[in-house]
Amino acid sequence: MTSDEDQKQSGGWVSYRPEIKILDCTIRDGGLMNNHRFADETVRAVYAACVGAGVDYMEVGYKASKDIFPVAEHGPWKYSDEEDIRRIVGDNDTSLKLSVMADAEKTDYEKDILPADQSVLDLIRVATYIHQVPTALEMIQDAHEKGYEVGCNIMALSTVPEPELEEALALLVQSPIKALYIVDSFGNLYSEQVSYYQDLYTRFAEPKGITIGMHAHNNLQLAYSNTIQAIINGANMLDATMAGLGRGAGNCYLELLIGFLHNPKYHLRPVLECVHEHIEPMRDELAWGYDLPYMVTGLLNRHPRAAMRFKENGGGDILEFYDRVLEGE
Repeated sequence: MTSDEDQKQSGGWVSYRPEIKILDCTIRDGGLMNNHRFADETVRAVYAACVGAGVDYMEVGYKASKDIFPVAEHGPWKYSDEEDIRRIVGDNDTSLKLSVMADAEKTDYEKDILPADQSVLDLIRVATYIHQVPTALEMIQDAHEKGYEVGCNIMALSTVPEPELEEALALLVQSPIKALYIVDSFGNLYSEQVSYYQDLYTRFAEPKGITIGMHAHNNLQLAYSNTIQAIINGANMLDATMAGLGRGAGNCYLELLIGFLHNPKYHLRPVLECVHEHIEPMRDELAWGYDLPYMVTGLLNRHPRAAMRFKENGGGDILEFYDRVLEGE
């Protein structure tokens, strides 16, 4: 690090890596806890906090098919229509870039993702399970041809056999993606596994100039530390959410990540203000974050849907829940 990459903070000199980018996915991932029914005031507050904090990207929601997901059952951020986004951000005359997530086989991408010159969006992130990679590749090419930056998130990574993963990576790095994400969907990974996957991803991605990203869940209270491990290993696209708001056990905390990075372009106060005034007041209703049911699904490398059902039904005997999940229910 050169001297001009250093800053004085907290009584000591620290260094930072300027190429690191933060993507805030509070509204997108958090929407999985309330069927994407955030008040405009909340979405606008998260947007303003991201702008004020110097965050690089904000993911506003999904681009989900209205034929698969009925509009009556979900809020607007399940679909992220252009008029809804513009109602919040106007023309987004800021340095903050906006993104959406498009799930393979769940998005009418050809018609619902507009050409980039007709949209305030900058980045399309295609999320795919391993068996959906052929569809994901079509979606990636479509978004690229429409003028977007494109990223790819391989979901449920901890369940994918390595030969299948290598085959998928070999195909994906031939596509026009900008970033390839390590996604700990079930909050199951330890730091050693993060390093293992990152070495594998880097072997395919680095020759193509593709950035490695990290998206961590907090079932085992490791989302923040696993994100730090990814940073140490060279990841430069980092997902986080305000107060960890996200599906189930939640995500890496944005406020912790900003504090850790020590980059003077990032500012903590706008995030703390948003968390205090808008995010934490939703905790009793949305009930995200670490607890025993999510810990159990994380330890057993299972999707958190069983834990979410358990909590939605009022909880109960955690030992009975553990035994049911262990038996594969």
